[in-house]
Amino acid sequence: MSDAPRVVLATRNKHKIDELRAILAATGVEVELLGVAEFPDLPDVAETGVTFAENALLKAVDVASRTGLPAIADDSGLCVDVLGGAPGIFSARWAGKHGEDRANLELLLAQLADIADEHRQAHFACAAALALPDGTRVVREGRIDGTLLHAPRGANGFGYDPIFLPDGYERTTAEMPADEKNAISHRTRAFQALAQDLAALR
Repeated sequence: MSDAPRVVLATRNKHKIDELRAILAATGVEVELLGVAEFPDLPDVAETGVTFAENALLKAVDVASRTGLPAIADDSGLCVDVLGGAPGIFSARWAGKHGEDRANLELLLAQLADIADEHRQAHFACAAALALPDGTRVVREGRIDGTLLHAPRGANGFGYDPIFLPDGYERTTAEMPADEKNAISHRTRAFQALAQDLAALR
């Protein structure tokens, strides 16, 4: 793939890089995908935006400017209708500290304890951003709608997956095998939409 455009994914998470390679391969888009770990001097970018799109762009623009290569990044989270879209951009730190999945899940369930089934609609949202060194910026979004259960089900996935029941399914995203969940995920949908922009890089 030596003739394919080099693109940097703004993450140090190897799982995310492998996942995106699979998503792009399924769309037929050929890029040489690099992680920021291949650029040891790159600092982490603070996610100071107030929307998923702003945070994704912050990361992509910073990496593109520092590497001189096209860069892509994403930001995502759970949006609960009855909470006005929260946790939203605070999904990963809803209980206070970043990445404490169990605490985040338990806090959200406590906040929704008295909410009836018919009012427990929610969706996972993802914004995927592409930034080029010439200043070009593109954001594509994906979402998956569903409802929230009263108790966790399933051991797969992470975050709020054990209580998220996608519309039209009888299993939570934590009860689905990874390939089934990824096929319908908000992240996959956002990056599939971005694939058309990556295809234009040649």
